[in-house]
Amino acid sequence: MKPLIYLSLAAAMMSASACAKTSASSEARTETTDSVATVYHIKEISPESLLKIYKALGREAHGKVGVKISTGESMKSNHLSPALIAPLVSSLNGTLIECNTAYPGNRNTTEAHLQAIKDHGYTAIAPVDIMDAEGDTAITINGGKHLSYDIVGKNFLNYDFMVVLSHFKGHAMGGLGGALKNISIGIGSSDGKAWIHTAGKTRNPAELWSNLPEQDVFLESMADACKGVIDHIGSNNVLYINVANNLSVDCDCNGNPATPEMKDLGIFASLDPVALDRACVDAVFNSSDPGKDDLIERINSRHGTHTITAAEQLGLGTQNYKIVTIE
Repeated sequence: MKPLIYLSLAAAMMSASACAKTSASSEARTETTDSVATVYHIKEISPESLLKIYKALGREAHGKVGVKISTGESMKSNHLSPALIAPLVSSLNGTLIECNTAYPGNRNTTEAHLQAIKDHGYTAIAPVDIMDAEGDTAITINGGKHLSYDIVGKNFLNYDFMVVLSHFKGHAMGGLGGALKNISIGIGSSDGKAWIHTAGKTRNPAELWSNLPEQDVFLESMADACKGVIDHIGSNNVLYINVANNLSVDCDCNGNPATPEMKDLGIFASLDPVALDRACVDAVFNSSDPGKDDLIERINSRHGTHTITAAEQLGLGTQNYKIVTIE
């Protein structure tokens, strides 16, 4: 029940905070570049589609490859199926990478997290690295709005290339979870998650809830952390894939998520994480599916697209994109 307590606290905090004053679809997009990013889309969600969209990106993974996923809080969570991702991970000779959480539950200790990973079937398809199992390390953030450094799992430094393989969905605190959240909160160690959530006030998870900043400051801190991660590994050594299925308003850190009301949207991929997350948000808003309303409310009420705007302002990509559909 402890993960449910965490999420209840998150929801209560978000209701009390200065939540979205602007709709996700109407927040001004900063024109920081004239470039237009390419976002690939495949409607069918299958192992074959994942392989196809990876190849379409034209960037070959090399060296020691980390595949960043969310391993899911419980068997009820909507984390990506091992059967779905196994052929792609195998083709990359990749290692599934994660870090421990900052809240009590099934993944806040390495021992418990390893058991959850095994229970969810991931150890059967690839090596798994909990990157903060043996500690963490600081990486510099140049030009961050709130953070001057990020705290990541120590083993992150061992990887030459990263495939950010995200389940796109809602989120109790961030409004939405996609590529940007997966590389900020996701690569933060347990202490690093507290650091980002509190905009640098504390790295102690026990002090997280008493040090929460204003909502936009938290979202901007996530963008700061993204910059640290991308700058460290190198923007040419990472690519991004979002699987937009099981579109619950709740993230995979929820052990008992709300039932998805919206139909699956497919697989999206890009070399630009800003464009990718924006394209997924736009796909939700522009859908004719009446089940989208709850997810839109979740995104709007948390001002979720502000992370995308903040990341664009830091030079991590552009919200100007074109969709290339792959049959």
